[in-house]
Amino acid sequence: MARMTEEEADALDVEITNANITLKPGEGGIFTRQRNLLDALDRVSADYIVTRAIASNKMPLQILGEMVHEKIAASI
Repeated sequence: MARMTEEEADALDVEITNANITLKPGEGGIFTRQRNLLDALDRVSADYIVTRAIASNKMPLQILGEMVHEKIAASI
């Protein structure tokens, strides 16, 4: 893995320091949105998605996206 130069490290430090990482009240982050989405599904569907996500080392939303893309591709 390549190492950063001092200039790159300083630029990254400035970017991270100045980043707005506050969450809007009531919206939550990506994990909250995933949990809400999985809660909206029936238990069997949610378990299937989570199991596939764990097995493939992906996020549940990535699995859902892949499933949607496969369905779209199959219908064309």
